[in-house]
Amino acid sequence: MTNQLNQVLLHENNQVGSNLEAWLANGGGEGLQNALAAPEAIIKTIEDSNLRGMGGAGFPTYRKWQFVLAEKDAEVKYLICNGNEDEPGTFKDRLLLEKTPNQIIEGALITALATGVNHLILYINPHEEKAVEAARQAVAQWEAHPLFASVADSLGRPLTLRVFLSSGLYIGGEETAAISSVEGGFPFPKKKPPYPAQHGVHGQPTLINNVETLAHVTHIVKHGAEWYRNLGVGQASGTKIYSLSGDVLHPGVYELPMGTSLRDLVFEYGGGMLAGKEFKAVFTGGPSNTILTSEDLDVALDWDSVQERRSRLGTGAMIVISEGTGIVKRVTEYVDFFADSSCGQCPPCKIGTRQISKVLRKIDTGRGRRAELDHLVNLGKLLPGSGRCALVDGAVTVLNSSLDKFKSEYEAHLIDR
Repeated sequence: MTNQLNQVLLHENNQVGSNLEAWLANGGGEGLQNALAAPEAIIKTIEDSNLRGMGGAGFPTYRKWQFVLAEKDAEVKYLICNGNEDEPGTFKDRLLLEKTPNQIIEGALITALATGVNHLILYINPHEEKAVEAARQAVAQWEAHPLFASVADSLGRPLTLRVFLSSGLYIGGEETAAISSVEGGFPFPKKKPPYPAQHGVHGQPTLINNVETLAHVTHIVKHGAEWYRNLGVGQASGTKIYSLSGDVLHPGVYELPMGTSLRDLVFEYGGGMLAGKEFKAVFTGGPSNTILTSEDLDVALDWDSVQERRSRLGTGAMIVISEGTGIVKRVTEYVDFFADSSCGQCPPCKIGTRQISKVLRKIDTGRGRRAELDHLVNLGKLLPGSGRCALVDGAVTVLNSSLDKFKSEYEAHLIDR
């Protein structure tokens, strides 16, 4: 399959920025027209396509939609298009918002027709100024276009579309934290249940989908579920955007068939390792997931295959590191990020991530002892599930994975080794 066929979300015909007329002239809007013609068929199409959430969890998209659709008595429903994206190594959503905001908005309008949502919110990290500006320009053009009015008429209720700037904090991307922000509060995560689909923004049913997820919706409803499934490799469906960074010759954003091997991503598309470097490992899905090594290079990058390796595809971020790069140092940097990002609500998260960071830094600088390494192991057992959100779990996941795969590096740093 050629690169041209692989690229759906990042195809050159989509590179029309926020110009709505250019988007429509290049085939945009056809998915929305199909949705307007048969809104009751949209969820079944999404189900048959096997589309899953691209924000990290990989939850079946159609199921989320069904939960919101089931809230028949609600006169007001919200959709938050989550573009907060603040995790190290993840930079796909900002590119989609900056270069192709129209396909995202079209996907949001299709979602509205499928679920009865009538308030659409593009929730964007304010640090991504180009993405914010492109989204605002696109929103203004959509609001004035007859297609927007057609969606409102089909819903039978007033329809709104707006850009909302997130807090810019990592924690602000968590679902319930995003809801708190939209309501005007600090992005404190909340325990679930109740789930957003039943009790979200201002107590109303709320659907939260990632930017990339909604971009896929546009093309699935345009071309059909079978077309989308056939884009994948093996049993995988569709395409995935991978954020490739680290010690590779050609870091960047790559849209490839879901199920492309890790080896092909790194060595074919990424150009291989930097000169004189050997592949050592990759942090999959950003730093909050587990580490894959050279033994895993032939794994298919899809939800189920990566999970079989006790890892997660996550957002599709792949941070490649080479031999000679210290695992302890890299994990210390990532745990520092999580410790700085804790909202402070949950003592096990606030104190636990700081404690892990402190011990890691001591070991990395050659001042740690065996007892402190054992302490890290114990923290990795005690802390998971202790917070209102998954932040502390992310910190522990990368810690435990590094201890599982590279414990000898930790031991080599100890004073009493």
